[in-house]
Amino acid sequence: MNIFITGASGFIGGSIAAGLVRAGHRVTGLIRNPDHAAQLQRLGITPVVGTLDDRELLIAQAQAADAVINAASSDHRGAVEALIDGLAGSNKPLLHTSGSSIVGDASGGERGEAKIYTEDTLPEPTPDKAPRVAIDNRVLDAAKRGIRSSVLCNTLIYGHGAVKGSASVQLPRLVRQAQKSGVVRHVGSGGNIWSNVFIDDVVELYRLALDKSPAGTFYFVESGEASFKEMSDAIAQALHLGPSQDWPLDQAIGEWGYEMASYGLGSNSRVRGTRARDLLGWKPTHTSVIDWITHDMMKDA
Repeated sequence: MNIFITGASGFIGGSIAAGLVRAGHRVTGLIRNPDHAAQLQRLGITPVVGTLDDRELLIAQAQAADAVINAASSDHRGAVEALIDGLAGSNKPLLHTSGSSIVGDASGGERGEAKIYTEDTLPEPTPDKAPRVAIDNRVLDAAKRGIRSSVLCNTLIYGHGAVKGSASVQLPRLVRQAQKSGVVRHVGSGGNIWSNVFIDDVVELYRLALDKSPAGTFYFVESGEASFKEMSDAIAQALHLGPSQDWPLDQAIGEWGYEMASYGLGSNSRVRGTRARDLLGWKPTHTSVIDWITHDMMKDA
């Protein structure tokens, strides 16, 4: 299969692209920085330089491919619309990458109710997350335009990426702050809980979804959960630092910005996904982010 993937130099997109090459697919990857081209070529990925604003380029690449994966941004509506226009009527797969902060409660790092959501019980999004949910729904509705479209809503992803220098969204921010300050900090009390998933299991799910996913299907991508207090304590142990410390939300916002502090690191995002297992036969191999932090996080550091 000839696959076009956006975000090919990033943590998620690059790992998926490299995994698909290993599985025997031909992969063309969109990158913004031409300096990344050589590394992608070493991974067997054909680079195309451009941005998510290059509508005509996205349409042309979608039309030339057998399948498309958007792994560059969950929030760029223009890019999603261009890919949909390029694929309309083709019955080709379109996999769109979303994130489970869409169910985040912005609890300030407290556990609170910490509700668990399923693929059939999605809540009304907060005003902050309504635009992302609207894009997810736009992708799902593309099934009516002759596209085998799916939304893969990833939880907290951990692991080492295939592209050198790439990093996941949440845990590396905790690590960098700790390395800078000498103290591991979590938002509020750190009682807030996130579902999580290992990057290699994410790659396998995307591979399966390309082959088998029915049109118009939404998936939560998860295989475990942990509180930020548990994860920050494990990071402190791995970095040989003292116990993790609470951090008021306003100070965390000063370090990480509103979006990351309030949602990525300071909310509860607890989900359960059955569709990937039931429809696609997905069998995740890793279920403990704490074990990974303790034994593997620093191996490639």
